[in-house]
Amino acid sequence: MSDNTAYVPPKVWTDTAPSGGTFASINRPTAGAREEKVLPVGKHPLQLYSLATPNGVKVSIMLEELLALGHSGAEYDAWPIRIGEGDQFSSGFVEINPNSKIPALVDHSGEAPVRVFESGSILVHLAEKFGAFLPSEGPARTETLNWLFWQMGSAPFVGGGFGHFYAYAPEKLEYPINRYAMETKRQLDVLDRALAERRYIAGDEYSIADMAIWPWYGVLALGELYQAGEFLSVQEYKHVQRWAAEIAKRPAVIRGRKVNRTWGDETDQVPERHAASDLD
Repeated sequence: MSDNTAYVPPKVWTDTAPSGGTFASINRPTAGAREEKVLPVGKHPLQLYSLATPNGVKVSIMLEELLALGHSGAEYDAWPIRIGEGDQFSSGFVEINPNSKIPALVDHSGEAPVRVFESGSILVHLAEKFGAFLPSEGPARTETLNWLFWQMGSAPFVGGGFGHFYAYAPEKLEYPINRYAMETKRQLDVLDRALAERRYIAGDEYSIADMAIWPWYGVLALGELYQAGEFLSVQEYKHVQRWAAEIAKRPAVIRGRKVNRTWGDETDQVPERHAASDLD
């Protein structure tokens, strides 16, 4: 039974009360490495350290799309970072991403390795490296980046907000669920209005903006994310539904979603990826 007594914040917050819920055992108010562990490195110049969460699959989808276009330099090794077990706090991973969030990429193709963290930054890095899925200049480039950064700024309300309180919190609380459900539906409406006027989110061409947005809002619209489709009445967003279904059928999207996946149907799990044949 929950205590309905109103919470009065102390003058200074301290990490004393158990937070409960999924991931409670690994959540701490401090950054930095918690264990010494060197990350593996494969044979390809691009090394991806990730998990098949909505943020993680953005990058594996991008890499598979580049390979589908014939960019052989986009071959990559993908290593699982099991966030439920705290892999993101190993010394090797923290060296790549001091924020301890997946995905992270190391590009060994130049004279010195380049670390790239934050999914949006990785998408831009790869798009510029291979000259694909991001216009090189002008209004089309700006519009693509508009939507990419819209996703980066908006998705925390869906994941850390709605997803947390609807699916992962230790108890169902009406206020935060309603608050974040309202914002999630508002964001779906933003997308629906934009997609009423164009095939893809930034225009007529498929881009990194679609790759960033689809794993969150497309999968949500298809009823898969948090199993919240009925609750959010996702069928109301007809244009998002059309866009989500079209992208879901892309071969590179189907392949990319399997990479670093460690749960669900075994036929869809490819925890490590080192060659195209791993996905066949």
